[in-house]
Amino acid sequence: MLIDNHGRKINYLRLAVTDRCNLRCHYCMPAEGIHFAKKNNLLTIEELKLLAGTLVDQGIDKIRITGGEPFVRKDLMTLLRYLSSLEGIREISMTTNATLIGPYIAELKSLGITNINLSMDAIRKETFEKITRRDQFDVVYNNMMALIESGFNLRINFIVLENQNEQDIIPILKLQEQYPVSVRFLEEMPFNGGSKEFQAIKWNYREILEYIRGFYPGFEKLESPPTSTSINYKIPGHEGSFGIIPSFSRTFCGTCNRLRVTATGDVITCLYGKPKMNVRDLLRGNDPVPSLKSAITEVIGQRARTGFEAQEEHKGVFENSMTSIGG
Repeated sequence: MLIDNHGRKINYLRLAVTDRCNLRCHYCMPAEGIHFAKKNNLLTIEELKLLAGTLVDQGIDKIRITGGEPFVRKDLMTLLRYLSSLEGIREISMTTNATLIGPYIAELKSLGITNINLSMDAIRKETFEKITRRDQFDVVYNNMMALIESGFNLRINFIVLENQNEQDIIPILKLQEQYPVSVRFLEEMPFNGGSKEFQAIKWNYREILEYIRGFYPGFEKLESPPTSTSINYKIPGHEGSFGIIPSFSRTFCGTCNRLRVTATGDVITCLYGKPKMNVRDLLRGNDPVPSLKSAITEVIGQRARTGFEAQEEHKGVFENSMTSIGG
């Protein structure tokens, strides 16, 4: 079992399989993109399998596959098939932009990988194209509907961006009125290549909630697990629910149970801090498991108490792109 220096049990791994993405959302990376990792610096599927298996032995029982966009990686299903066979894993989930997931929906369901977070910051085509800088709205929408119709547990993550997508807040909320999905609104985070200062944001979680209250005053707060990052609500008569994630305000740090590993092997013990080590060389060395277990235990024992404490390692807006961090 992994216990950090603040007594928090770490049982949730967010594992990035690539830093590449086929969209160019401007809050995630600059318009010109980033310098993506060279292929030989990315963890191979066999290395990802070894890493995941080792961490499961140490008490990780929940794994979320992230990117970049995970399905950019052609051999992704090989990893997912392996993970679904691992004893000790309670849940496997994915975060995706749903541009490429279509051909894999049936197999994902057969593997029991039915918890999907869809990153979708607009429900209108015009807004979507402005934010993503790509013409993929119809593909994303159709795949979203296919996931719903196939019975997936779908959570739609919508980052509220000042002067960009406020007009889509209530329209996207309509999805949970009609379908059993969760629409979750996130505060904007300071990962955008240095184009904006983040001393404060207009759309903090309180402002988002009050805006929704103006249209749906009768919503009720739901009970959420202690480790949840979202504050969840139900509107009477609606099929689904909605939530707010205070990703800038960071009200959830006290119960954080997460460990992140990037596609190049960087180990990140807090989303808002810098990498603490890299496991790539360990995975490529002789007898990697004992040294890997020892190294992970050591960095878990040196975690920041909060995201604000971890953020002090950066200066202003984070120099990292979200696509390279793994979300």
